[in-house]
Amino acid sequence: MTRQLPLRADHVGSFLRPQSVIEAREHRAADNISYEELRKVEDAAIADLVKWQEGLGLKAITDGEFRRYFFHTDFLLKLAGVEERGGLKKAFKNDAGKDVSFAPPVMVVTGKIAHQAPIQLADYQYLASQVSAPGAVPKVAIPSPTMLHFRAGRSGIPEDVYPEMDEFYADVAAAYRAEVDSLAEAGCRYIQMDDTNLAYLCDDEQRADAAKRGLDPDATTRQYAKLINDSFASAPADMLRAIHLCRGNFRSSWAAEGGYEPVAEIMFNELDIDAFFLEYDDPRSGDFAPLRFLPKGKTVVLGLVTTKLGDLETKDDIKRRIDEATKYASLDQLALSPQCGFASTVHGNDISTQQQADKIALCIDVAKEVWG
Repeated sequence: MTRQLPLRADHVGSFLRPQSVIEAREHRAADNISYEELRKVEDAAIADLVKWQEGLGLKAITDGEFRRYFFHTDFLLKLAGVEERGGLKKAFKNDAGKDVSFAPPVMVVTGKIAHQAPIQLADYQYLASQVSAPGAVPKVAIPSPTMLHFRAGRSGIPEDVYPEMDEFYADVAAAYRAEVDSLAEAGCRYIQMDDTNLAYLCDDEQRADAAKRGLDPDATTRQYAKLINDSFASAPADMLRAIHLCRGNFRSSWAAEGGYEPVAEIMFNELDIDAFFLEYDDPRSGDFAPLRFLPKGKTVVLGLVTTKLGDLETKDDIKRRIDEATKYASLDQLALSPQCGFASTVHGNDISTQQQADKIALCIDVAKEVWG
């Protein structure tokens, strides 16, 4: 069954947090307000965001990840057997030439991985209740299951808990299937997994670091494809399954670079995914040649519009790059989006809300002109 994007212009999911949400989260952290009071503020902001997305013409509608601090930790910490520890310190790079030192938190396994209760269900139900435009589809973005492995590797998974890694992967996939099932039963038909690790495996430095942690970069790519497939295995036939590859997105800075060639053949052919959201906003993502591995029936969403800089791309430049991509993949198998979210963490990227809107509008306008 071929599952199609609701529109040729899509987006990764996160948007700049409004000040009301940022302040409410700070008050909640200081125990000045209750969780229920925080949620009311988030609800109001998400209702406005849905109207904003629909007003721009988007058909894939998200909650902007307004309820999250990081794109991954809020979700993963609700699984049994997962704790947060200090991360791998990394110099995130940016176009200003001023590195941003940041250690993204690492998820460490301390017990058997299990799905204790629905994680995104209430969030999805509220989002779905707000979506009303014709053809609009509520979209849920969740962290990839690989986030529980790559950053710490085997050292983050105690051998007394998981003597064999196959059992670990099986439990992670089972937990994800339970989450996908809970969303599917509520009517969700569009889930995107956000994955930094397949993108990091495109970076020579990151591959070398992975090898030091005892990982075989090529074997790991294949293992991750199986893990993601197993996580989606119980999804209904009409559920759109997407993945976003990200090289790091923190305050307009990135952590990795390198083209998709090291992972493309396995990723496109062994992942049972309908849509691949790929960063292509600057030379650090390489050329379009890896798209030659894209099989029929799958779509690559070209992330040609950067979320890291406020300057707006021109329509002609975007169209030219789409044309370059068609040398390797059919136009019918391509779509357009910003390269990443606008706020993968609560901090957000260094752009304005107007620039954010302009970039979404650009994607929609170009998509109409290219695909009709």
